[in-house]
Amino acid sequence: MKSLIWFKNNLRVSDNHGLTNACSHDSTIAIFCFNPIDFEKGDFGFRKTSAFRVQFLIESLLHLKEALRKLNITLLIFHDKPEITIPQVIEQYEIDTVYLQTEWTRDENDTLAKTKKNSNPTVQFIETCDQFLYHPEDVPFENFNEIPDVFTFFRKKVEKYGKVRLVLEKPDKKPASNLLKQKTKLPSLKELGFQDFRVDSRSAFPFKGGEDKAIERIETYFWKSKSLASYKQTRNGLIGLDYSSKLSAWLANGCISPRTIYKTVKEFEHKIIKNQDTYWLIFELIWRDFFKYISLKHKDKIFHLGGILERKYDWGTSSRILQQWISGNTNEPFINANMKELAATGWMSNRGRQNVASYWAKELEQDWRIGAAYFESMLIDYDVHSNWCNWMYLSGVGNDPRDRKFNIRRQADIYDKNGKYQKLWQ
Repeated sequence: MKSLIWFKNNLRVSDNHGLTNACSHDSTIAIFCFNPIDFEKGDFGFRKTSAFRVQFLIESLLHLKEALRKLNITLLIFHDKPEITIPQVIEQYEIDTVYLQTEWTRDENDTLAKTKKNSNPTVQFIETCDQFLYHPEDVPFENFNEIPDVFTFFRKKVEKYGKVRLVLEKPDKKPASNLLKQKTKLPSLKELGFQDFRVDSRSAFPFKGGEDKAIERIETYFWKSKSLASYKQTRNGLIGLDYSSKLSAWLANGCISPRTIYKTVKEFEHKIIKNQDTYWLIFELIWRDFFKYISLKHKDKIFHLGGILERKYDWGTSSRILQQWISGNTNEPFINANMKELAATGWMSNRGRQNVASYWAKELEQDWRIGAAYFESMLIDYDVHSNWCNWMYLSGVGNDPRDRKFNIRRQADIYDKNGKYQKLWQ
């Protein structure tokens, strides 16, 4: 029996159920496709993926390729549509089972459906849910329609009745004969249509992609600096490496699983300290889960103008206002600083994201989906569910029961009291 593991947003060898299951077959091949659709312009005129995201992805794949080679598994990498390439690989290597991570949003569903249609009908496609902290089979809801639309209700119920599964070790090494003679290479930034860039010296996220780098970050943030012990107190920071865990980009690419982070937090609590700060990182992982479940429940509504509430606002679509917002040329210096940081680095703090999204939707009253699409393009840690659901939340068409609006100048006074951040990015 021959298996193929189709890597997407699960770029790791540890705690990867798809890879572990694939390795139970006599032979195993891995594949990743740089889908050209991911580099085209989307509905709102932005390239779906920026150079910052692509560079982090390339770095993540470099490590994955080497980690798989140590398991005697070949990673084939193609710059082509999966629905074309994967059926060809299936036929060439007589694959009987394809393992992949479950996705459920529009573009991913469309790609999978086309891939299945073009493949031998006898081939099995087996999906695994490895992007959750609380697996869908382990949450206390009979079906996705029962998922509460208010986070607090969701959190309390999963904390009380849900369970977090154990972390899987990486699979055993395959025999050397499992390696293929066929070799492929990673495309460069230029080959994917981007210019090389240098990491901005001011960046709060100068990190590289890859499972090894995610583990290295945990080692630094948890065990060396012990910054986890003050996470809740510092997580609204704006400057520097350690005001927050910065694990979101590795999570978004699947270089590390939320279960691994959860397990390590519990180890830290046992060995170092257990407090509100350590819990708050788990709290944020539950937020991440919540938006994935909201996406499962409401499906494509998360991309609709009225959001999951189907609420109507008089949204604008001014190209002049958009360019002012993107370039950091608005009437609010705090907004400008955050937007300039994003443009220069592909990163923005959580506090910054909330402010610029609220400003775009609630002050400028522009179509919130335009802002969400820009974030999709730019953010190194872009996650479809977190991005679009957070934008809905902050724009009044999602999960915020109070429909809050940020007072930008007050926020700047609180979180950038001396204007240090604004001066950094002026």
